[in-house]
Amino acid sequence: MKKHIPNALTLLNLLCGSIAVLLAVNNNYVAAALFVFLGIFFDFFDGFAARKLKVSGALGLQLDSLADMVTSGLVPGIIMYKLLEFTIDTPSTINSSWSSNTTGMNFNLPILPLLGLLITLASAYRLAKFNIDEDQQTYFKGLPTPANTLLIMSLPLIIEFQNSDAINSIILNKWFLIGLTLVSCYMLNSSIKLFALKFKDYSFKNNATRYIFIILCVVLLIVLQFAAIPLIILLYIIMSVLDNLKSKLI
Repeated sequence: MKKHIPNALTLLNLLCGSIAVLLAVNNNYVAAALFVFLGIFFDFFDGFAARKLKVSGALGLQLDSLADMVTSGLVPGIIMYKLLEFTIDTPSTINSSWSSNTTGMNFNLPILPLLGLLITLASAYRLAKFNIDEDQQTYFKGLPTPANTLLIMSLPLIIEFQNSDAINSIILNKWFLIGLTLVSCYMLNSSIKLFALKFKDYSFKNNATRYIFIILCVVLLIVLQFAAIPLIILLYIIMSVLDNLKSKLI
């Protein structure tokens, strides 16, 4: 029975991601973010449960990636699509029909926002690489898809709750969003080593970077609320780079 617990948590992640897709498509970004956060919560604890119960296996690994593809791959791509859609005045359209003898189908798709779906493609590529990379047991190569998803999901939440015209003007600038999309795709598949929040023991000496990062995250969230999330992701990358440099010098 216990061998099914991690997979059940993974399926809850997938369910949350699927609901988030429906909500994001219907412009309900706050509720979509809530279900994404729940999905990431289940994503964290399915691996934790598998390790504690000692029931890790190939099935769980594949199922985990499939669930992440929805929650941390498709959803952020849709959110970026929607954000880019806000930045254009007159969307370009694609008109298509099967033939003159059949019922026509008109698709009104703005071209520029489709760039947001590059995040979905980059996430899929990263997840596939992760499954065949045996090195990423104690660290990550490139930004994990859940971390990237938190970054993208924070943008509509900042607009909704921070109430800052200056910040909103930056977030809803198409060049900023295009640049963030490209940086996001690069970071997902970069070779930069980033520390994982996995504790072999709970001593401060062996986990100083992790403890300092968690403390700073709490402080930033209290002070800046949702606006802290992009800074936390940046902090995560900077601390990982510094940790790598420190390891090379020792």
